[in-house]
Amino acid sequence: MVLTKLGSVIEQSITVNSEGVYTFNDVKGMTIDKEVIPTKAKVKNTDLSKFLIVNPNEFIYNPRTHGKKIGLGFNQTDKPFIISWNNIAFKVKELDRVNPIYLFMYFNRNEWDRKAVFDSWGSSTEVFSWKALCDMEIDLPPLAIQEKYVAVYQAMLANQKAYENGLEDLKLVCDATIEKLRRELPSEAIGEYICRVDERNSDNSIKNVKGVSVTKQFRTPTSKVDTGKLSNYKIVKPQQITFVQTTHNEKVFAYALNNTDEDIVVTSVNEVFETDKSKLLPEFLAQFFSRQEFDRYARFHSWGSARETFTWDDVCQVKIPLPDIHIQQSIVDIYNTYITRREINERLKQQIKEICPILIAGAIKEANENA
Repeated sequence: MVLTKLGSVIEQSITVNSEGVYTFNDVKGMTIDKEVIPTKAKVKNTDLSKFLIVNPNEFIYNPRTHGKKIGLGFNQTDKPFIISWNNIAFKVKELDRVNPIYLFMYFNRNEWDRKAVFDSWGSSTEVFSWKALCDMEIDLPPLAIQEKYVAVYQAMLANQKAYENGLEDLKLVCDATIEKLRRELPSEAIGEYICRVDERNSDNSIKNVKGVSVTKQFRTPTSKVDTGKLSNYKIVKPQQITFVQTTHNEKVFAYALNNTDEDIVVTSVNEVFETDKSKLLPEFLAQFFSRQEFDRYARFHSWGSARETFTWDDVCQVKIPLPDIHIQQSIVDIYNTYITRREINERLKQQIKEICPILIAGAIKEANENA
């Protein structure tokens, strides 16, 4: 099979939002995991007229590399969105030769990331330029073979999306239950039912270091951490909660509940606390924190100039309905089902990502055998 330069089958999308059709609600970004997400930047008062319009089946990428991966996304929806002008948008111009979804599968592989980072240049900031992308060579099977493997990918993706939709319905039940309690029961400040914890990993025995994500879960730290120097890190024991005090960068109340049976360590700037389980179950409180309404509450009550913070004292003043502990447990059981299914959904998404290199290899092999 003859290798094809990407530049011969793709072209930049340069249409901008000059008419102001799209607003700050339509601004998106991309992740190094090749997902399109709502932007994390403050754009409410930004001039969006120069932002690029990204139509369905078009691609976006951030030319500035992030270590070992390229931030890239693909508009798999039926609606356009916009991205900042300092990113690059492009599309397939030879649709009789390339299926856009096949091309996205091609990009969604670690092998492609390694090649793209290798082809990047710069000192303090490495850049993967449009020219470098166009100069890349790709194994391009016949369109019929591409579409065969795209169908497999889409079937898996449809199953995952169906599962995810059911997951969101379950989350809606959890949130609606909390709202019902807020209307029916008086709210109490939780300061009386929570206790601040500051236990350090002084002997450096715990290596299970985690960060706290905006999705309200523990995650692998985004920065390099020296596991030999964790003595000042705070310990989060099972059933304890930790949260990030700054809300300016995260734009949400970023917290995580340790629902494992192992101790975790987090940066010393985070707060850690536990609940009085006879009055307030940690999972019930975590469910309350997980709501978008609470994110808005935390942002509104944050304070500061350079960095807005939502402190321990602010958490103590939060008021929530406190039903009987048995009712709390019933609600927690529903919430735990949601958490379990959310974890399954994340594994399904990871499996879809991992299948991409297998499908691409299969398509190339079949094309070579038929040649």
